[in-house]
Amino acid sequence: MIAQHYVDMLGGKSVIRQLSEWSTARGKEIGYENVFDYSLGNPSVPCPPKFTQTMLHLLQTCDPVTLHGYSPTLTIPSVRAAVAENLRSRFGVPYTADHIFMTTGAAGALAHALRCVGVPGQNIITFAPFFSEYTPYVEGAGMTLRVVPPRVQDFQIDFDGLKALLDKDTAAVLINTPNNPSGVAYSPETLRNLAACLQAASARFGHHIFLISDEPYREIVFGGAAQQHPAAYYPDTLTCYSFSKSLSLPGERIGYVAANPACEKAELIVPMCGQISRGTGHNCPPSLIQLAVAECLDVTSDLSVYERNMELIYAELVRLGFTVLKPGGTFYIFPKALEADATAFCRKAQDYDLALVPGDGFGCPGYFRMAYCIETEKVERSFEALRRFVRDCYGR
Repeated sequence: MIAQHYVDMLGGKSVIRQLSEWSTARGKEIGYENVFDYSLGNPSVPCPPKFTQTMLHLLQTCDPVTLHGYSPTLTIPSVRAAVAENLRSRFGVPYTADHIFMTTGAAGALAHALRCVGVPGQNIITFAPFFSEYTPYVEGAGMTLRVVPPRVQDFQIDFDGLKALLDKDTAAVLINTPNNPSGVAYSPETLRNLAACLQAASARFGHHIFLISDEPYREIVFGGAAQQHPAAYYPDTLTCYSFSKSLSLPGERIGYVAANPACEKAELIVPMCGQISRGTGHNCPPSLIQLAVAECLDVTSDLSVYERNMELIYAELVRLGFTVLKPGGTFYIFPKALEADATAFCRKAQDYDLALVPGDGFGCPGYFRMAYCIETEKVERSFEALRRFVRDCYGR
């Protein structure tokens, strides 16, 4: 017999993917340039030239059998060492190669991190609004996802809400900063308070409560703000990273888990990841891509377009009377819908060829997400459709 659990999941298809598919189909009718698709967080800028040059050099100069062969179980030592040195020099946390495990993107990193620190029956706590795929990630590891309601005035952490959910069965707290979908970056004060809260809870319940920090948007911060690394605030932290946004490589599926050297059993985390790979099938990320990103840790794509787009959209939303926080990073903005039912709001927007994502799936009903990783000229052209939508449907 087939596994009914996954049959049941077919009924919960991603709203984001459905909207992206609608945008593609609508584009065939009227031209995709006329569909204002704010649905999918797919980087819109090319990878840096250095990455392409590195790939070509590796392909032209390396032994193909070695280059395309399996990497070691614990992934390529020289790559791990390079990542550790980069993190150490940037954030002051004394990582070594022994604390880095390369993975198939941030999803692979989270799959390993969750299983390193939790067992079936425990719970993981996260904060709304949150990336909706956290639910299958956590449930797939046999645990329960508990969600702290959103603090909508600033989308920082509601510590009273966190304390109400922490208990003896809490394995870890899962954060995402800068945040998808809100675009908010946690402040140093928030991170210090989170560290103090988790230290107190660990002492109270008699076991280490880990922090799992999901950081694929780490490099996309605005206004010249410093990039934050939560592991620098709390010892029991596993950092999950993807190069999909910083290097515009979502299709290459490459990232890593970094275990803070001061965390519980730090020396065992990477060997454990090697064993977890055996059970999850996340074995050996492509050797070629591991080697290539190791040579590109000092560069990013041209990420400035995202801040430019954000400023344009934020100003237009404010002008139209939306309640919206100005993002501190990512390529998402998360306004309050103009009616209580954000799903209905987003359906009406489709009549104006606008693809907007309702916030219900992010644990924050009444809001909607715009992924502005599109060409700036298309952002500007979308405003006429947005204005007509708001005027016709809401009289503004």
